[in-house]
Amino acid sequence: MKKTTWETLACAAIAASAMTAITATALPATAHASILPLQNAVITATYNGAGGAMLGLDDGFSGSPGGNRSALDPLGAGVEFISADAIFAFDFAADGTLSIFNNSGAPLDPGAYSFRFDFGATLAAPITAFKLLDGSAVAGVPVFSILDGGTALGLDLGGLTWSGDFFPVTASIEAQQAAAVPEPGSLSIVLAGAGAIALVRRRRRA
Repeated sequence: MKKTTWETLACAAIAASAMTAITATALPATAHASILPLQNAVITATYNGAGGAMLGLDDGFSGSPGGNRSALDPLGAGVEFISADAIFAFDFAADGTLSIFNNSGAPLDPGAYSFRFDFGATLAAPITAFKLLDGSAVAGVPVFSILDGGTALGLDLGGLTWSGDFFPVTASIEAQQAAAVPEPGSLSIVLAGAGAIALVRRRRRA
């Protein structure tokens, strides 16, 4: 009777360990957002649906046809886009942050201020989230939207009241990162089972 009890407990321990392994493997990986680096990004921008209403750095802000497309400033010293009406400037940084400037330095009239920034296939991962880092220069909140499966972002600034200075609104562009779920040690499960069986045999001899 004693032998049966110990062997049953040993088998139960092995079965429990195996079930833990199966459960841990089956659980979905926990995901979290992290800032999306933009080092190699090439961006095409529009303002209220018009490409000609955005002036890009690569074109020297001259407004040439196709001048609304720009690579990230490798030195991080300037902005990538200025709106053709000279009201806004946009600075994308390699570390995944976006700074939005009221380039006029004056309070803005109510109006339609809608922007789209298309990254195409130049991002390391799709955009999945945004985080407002500093909105102290404005009253209201900019409206971000994720477009085309995370390869483009929309930005609506129409609901903001600017204080009339050059301080930017800043936000981070983020991607969803899956946290790896460690695989259970199969060898340790087998060893634990072997140890339990050996203990049963010792007790049996005793």
